[in-house]
Amino acid sequence: LSLKTRSLLSVFEEDAGTLTEYTNQLLQAMQRVYGAQNEMCLATQQLSKQLLAYEKQHFTLGKGDEEVISTLHYFSKVVDELNILHSELAKQLADTMVLPIIQFREKDLTEVSTLKDLFGLASNEHDVSMAKYSRLPKRKENEKLKAEVAKEVANARRKQHLSSLQYYCALNALQYRKRVAMMEPMLGYTRGQINFFKKGAEMFSKRMDSFLSSVSDMVQSIQGELDAEAEKMRVSQQDLIAVNESVYTPDSDVTSPAINRNLIQKAGYLNLRNKTGLVTTTWERLYFFTQGGNLMCQPRGAVAGGLIQDLDNCSVMAVDCEDRRYCFQITTPTGKAGITLQAESKKEYEEWICAINNISRQIYLTDNPEAAAIKLNQTALQAVTPITSFGKKHEVHHPSQNVKNMENDKIIPNESAGIQDSPQLIAPGTPIQFDIVLPATEFLDQNRGGRRANPFGESEDSSKDEEDSLLQQMFIVRFLGSMAVQSDDTSEVIYEAMRQVLAARAIHNIFRMTESHLMVTSKNLRLIDPQTQVTRTSFELATVTQFAAHQDNRRLIGFVVHLSEPLGEESMSAYIFESNTEGEKICYAISLGKEIIEAQKDPEALAQLMKSVPLTNDGKFMLLNDQSAEDGTTREEGEESEA
Repeated sequence: LSLKTRSLLSVFEEDAGTLTEYTNQLLQAMQRVYGAQNEMCLATQQLSKQLLAYEKQHFTLGKGDEEVISTLHYFSKVVDELNILHSELAKQLADTMVLPIIQFREKDLTEVSTLKDLFGLASNEHDVSMAKYSRLPKRKENEKLKAEVAKEVANARRKQHLSSLQYYCALNALQYRKRVAMMEPMLGYTRGQINFFKKGAEMFSKRMDSFLSSVSDMVQSIQGELDAEAEKMRVSQQDLIAVNESVYTPDSDVTSPAINRNLIQKAGYLNLRNKTGLVTTTWERLYFFTQGGNLMCQPRGAVAGGLIQDLDNCSVMAVDCEDRRYCFQITTPTGKAGITLQAESKKEYEEWICAINNISRQIYLTDNPEAAAIKLNQTALQAVTPITSFGKKHEVHHPSQNVKNMENDKIIPNESAGIQDSPQLIAPGTPIQFDIVLPATEFLDQNRGGRRANPFGESEDSSKDEEDSLLQQMFIVRFLGSMAVQSDDTSEVIYEAMRQVLAARAIHNIFRMTESHLMVTSKNLRLIDPQTQVTRTSFELATVTQFAAHQDNRRLIGFVVHLSEPLGEESMSAYIFESNTEGEKICYAISLGKEIIEAQKDPEALAQLMKSVPLTNDGKFMLLNDQSAEDGTTREEGEESEA
């Protein structure tokens, strides 16, 4: 049930409980009148007070009670007048006063209580079937078992839906029947008194008869509304019985689900993974919803939800977890693994990932969050239509980071090549690799002469290289993809590779990303496993010929590696990453590393470079924060994580 439905249901149940308590009190008062013929005065006084007490019950659902309250007030006055009479016809009181309220309590209130218990049993059966369905293995599925479990879930949902409708119908009907049950016994009581006492004709005028007629008409009108409401609910139940079973079957549209990728808020049931020991875990099905930039969870029976995870600047990715399907993990901005969740269907799985990804970018803080989310996802899908110059708009405000040569303390850029069309930058149909382990690198390791890198960690002299390096800066990055390119003359090839990689991920629903630590030194670029500190791959800084950051999405960074094959051939590949920091900082670190390489050839140039850039306590270069080109001021010192 949704949060709104559960809140509304609790209001109805509270109202029914209050009505039950009041009905019992009213019945006790009427039974006292029936049984206390010798104490008629006292009994009628108690009844009069109890009728007035209806107004003080503070029913949460008090729609239509104004007429009931005014009518009961008038009846209270009638009872006070009848209090002067000392006899009563017991049979008439038993048939017209006590019996209707007893029938109301035993039939209507008991029916509501019974339907509540049935609804609870159906909800429990649904939870058991959903837990059984969630435990279905991801691989090597038994289709027969899956069909049986899915059918069991569908039957449980149908049963729960039907029992909930019956329960809601009874709660709605109770709002009408309580008004009838409150007034009908008093009609019988009053008429019995009129017919019984000889002085009734003197006590009751035509005005009283008219009042009783109007009350009777009002009761009939309420009864008519109840019949109309009951007919609507009967039609709804018939429609429910005739509905297709696929409506209740989970993941029925797994082949082509209608996925909304522009969500900025999401709510629904998910399975939460909890660790119960060193190697044991449990899964709990809870109701989750987003509120601003927070992920909230509301356990069963709780009045409000609690904070589970702050989603600002977080990342979300699909994970394999205990052979379960549709699992994803939320990672904090610091790279620490957060909570692991499981959706019940492919549609829910992908929509939750897209919604959390949109929220993590703080789209909800913009003036038009829906439009911003649509624009963000359209940008990721630009590769569907051909674009010849993805990087032209970047060239105006973001010149390419070409390799710089230092001669006589002057920075001489390479000759800029003319802007090439995208088919010349990247060959059509070039495959994209989304895994950090690169087959091309493995081939070079197997065929390259000399020593190979240690597969279990660093090479033998890696520690010495780090100590000798004048620059050591580490950044947290996530690998998005790599592909072969045909040119490294301009940074536009990086923008085109970014466009194709992001588009391929969006089109093929690839959410998995490998997180690494990117170590930038004055000799190479190394990707390090954050858990084991093992170097996954490294690139000599001299082979990095182009590097650039995306202007719109400042966390996107890419670079081109130009390698010479053993047979004299050359290969160029573009690598695209997403960083936790601005990509410009990584570009600045790479640029500084290249300047150090050039300056090391000339001791005087190196000394001048070391004077112009601040150093750390151990004599290494310190990165600076970028400033806008308009102010022309010097760069301020900034702190980066230093290896």
